[in-house]
Amino acid sequence: MSEVFDFSDVGAFRSGSFLPNPKDSSLFLSPANLVDLYLLPRKRSRVCAPFVVSEEAKQQPSIEVLPDECLFEVFRRLPGGKERSACACVSKHWLMLLSSITRDEVSVPQVNQSKSQEVDEIKADEEESNGYLSRCLEGKKATDVRLAAIAVGTASRGGLGKLSIRGNASTRGLTNLGLKAISRGSPSLRALTLWNLSSISDEGLSDIANGCRSLEKIDLCNCPSLTDKGLIAIAMNCPNLMSVAVESCSNIGNETLQALGRFCPNLKCVSIKNCPLVGDQGIASLFTSAGHNLTKTKLESLNITDVSLAVIGHYGREMTDLSLVDLQNVNERGFWVMGKGQGLQKLRSLSVTACQGASDLGLGAVGEGCPNLKLFAVRKCLRISDNGVVSFAKAAGSLESLQIEECHMITQRGFFGILANCGEKLKALALANCLGIRDMNFGFPFASHCDSLRSLTIRNCPGFGDSGLCLLAKICPKLTHLDLSGLVSVTDAGIVPLVQSSKAGLVKVNLSKCINLSDNAVSAISKLHGETIELLNLDGCRRVTDTSLIEIARNCLSLSELDVSQSGITDYGVAALAAAKQMNLQILSVAGCSLISDKSVPYLMALGKTLVGMNIQRCPGISFGATSNLLDQLWRCDILY
Repeated sequence: MSEVFDFSDVGAFRSGSFLPNPKDSSLFLSPANLVDLYLLPRKRSRVCAPFVVSEEAKQQPSIEVLPDECLFEVFRRLPGGKERSACACVSKHWLMLLSSITRDEVSVPQVNQSKSQEVDEIKADEEESNGYLSRCLEGKKATDVRLAAIAVGTASRGGLGKLSIRGNASTRGLTNLGLKAISRGSPSLRALTLWNLSSISDEGLSDIANGCRSLEKIDLCNCPSLTDKGLIAIAMNCPNLMSVAVESCSNIGNETLQALGRFCPNLKCVSIKNCPLVGDQGIASLFTSAGHNLTKTKLESLNITDVSLAVIGHYGREMTDLSLVDLQNVNERGFWVMGKGQGLQKLRSLSVTACQGASDLGLGAVGEGCPNLKLFAVRKCLRISDNGVVSFAKAAGSLESLQIEECHMITQRGFFGILANCGEKLKALALANCLGIRDMNFGFPFASHCDSLRSLTIRNCPGFGDSGLCLLAKICPKLTHLDLSGLVSVTDAGIVPLVQSSKAGLVKVNLSKCINLSDNAVSAISKLHGETIELLNLDGCRRVTDTSLIEIARNCLSLSELDVSQSGITDYGVAALAAAKQMNLQILSVAGCSLISDKSVPYLMALGKTLVGMNIQRCPGISFGATSNLLDQLWRCDILY
């Protein structure tokens, strides 16, 4: 055979020497001709010629050539959600097609007895999609493709229960098509949040209404393309709807509130903010129809008048929480009629903010008409004075918490009038940013001590001084939480008597920005309440020095949070704090302490064994190298530097 077949030139043949110039494309065979060419195998051969696919190869059968109708029939016959999820990963085309399949359109194939158990498991997986999963998309991540993927992917993994979409200026790829995919693939959806989405219209909301009939909560904010039509569809098709929040939707008005009151028997919570088309007609229709169910309502920046408050006062029989904010067209009569309506017998929490119609007369009527009121907050109401808060304190016998902020007509006489008439249930009193407060030397008649008061906050009231604190020391013997931040007029002469009078043991004390306090006040707190105190804030107290830290380390064994930012402490004080063996400090702030240096770093490392948070910002004495070492050693601790 070797004589017949001569292989002497095989090497030359394999090296490609039969072509003068292998790179000359004109020497290749025409791709139109089908030529079978046999070459001996060559290890790791490199193909230098371009790969050309023949027309016959191009015509090989592919599933991609099937029309969407055929693919739809194939996909809906897949045995389970996991298989559909796998197919959705092939291409966007398949993903969008799979997202258009509803649960009712899925067909389980007929199988023999040997596979019946597998089919039962598939059915069980499909039936367990009760909405356990939550998904949140923000900014440019909010697209139709992502929503389609969520709809397909969550169907077999517990079902989608909560969906939050928060758009911004970079949100471009989200349209009604994305919500349609959710409506088809996630019938278990119970909570939907749409914020800052100008591309979503009534069509998308209607798809949600038709496909997600188990919806219980919807929150819409700054969606200008939505109108009453979309929310009416939600109200008519979602009987389980319990909570509705609408903010800054300029095309949603009274018709939406009318539909909610008429078609939503389980509606409990309603929040409407900055919707110019909402007026008295909508509020009246909502409360006359659903007032027997509504428990929480917030109305903010609306064009409503006294009529709406009168309706609420008469029909809000189940109302427990009511918030009224920036209602500029509501006058004194509205609050008075609301209190006299006798419909708010179950009201437990009331907040009134920036309502110019809120006055002493209306406040007294509200106190009388809400016998079960436990928490009352009034903010930025410039017409309320001492007479109003005192009459309210007398009438509201069940009051447990009172918050007053930026009401500048209230003086120190009104403040102590509240304590003298609040009854035996008041547990928390907060006074903040009231510029009308001034220390007054007067003898206020107190029939008894305020034994129920546990929490006292007097924040950023620059006129409140030592005289007021000494009077508080005589009538508030059981304080556990004390916040006197921003009282620049108080000194040790006011703080020490108040601290000494507390018999229950202080737990949390905030004295930040009390610039005239010294080590004497801190030492009194440490010695008298060291066993109970857990939080101590001395931020901005420049006269607090190492002496205070020594007393804290010696006495405050329960302390978990300490803030001595912008104080007069040095490295010696930090060393004393680190030497306390039984202290279990978790949060420490020494920000802005210019007297501590790199010498404190070893002591901060020792404290870091228990710390979970540390603030060393604006400490010029601590070098960059020492800070880096601290970060390396205390990698478990969250350090601000």
